[in-house]
Amino acid sequence: MGERVTTPRADRGRNPDRSPLNWLLLLPIVIPLIPPLFNADEPRLFGIPMFYWLQLAFIILGVTSTTLVYRATRRSR
Repeated sequence: MGERVTTPRADRGRNPDRSPLNWLLLLPIVIPLIPPLFNADEPRLFGIPMFYWLQLAFIILGVTSTTLVYRATRRSR
């Protein structure tokens, strides 16, 4: 009846979940949603229309931004 629930003290250090670098994770979400970027047939890269090679570039953008944020915000062990 008289039990008291306590919460752990807030860590005085920087919380990696609150890092401003997390905003980089919006790039691979927002950039592909802009149709004028890929609504074209030209320029072609090795004969491949822009729409297709730009999709691959979006994947590379996503992997790169995720890797950068992960490495910058992971905790030291």
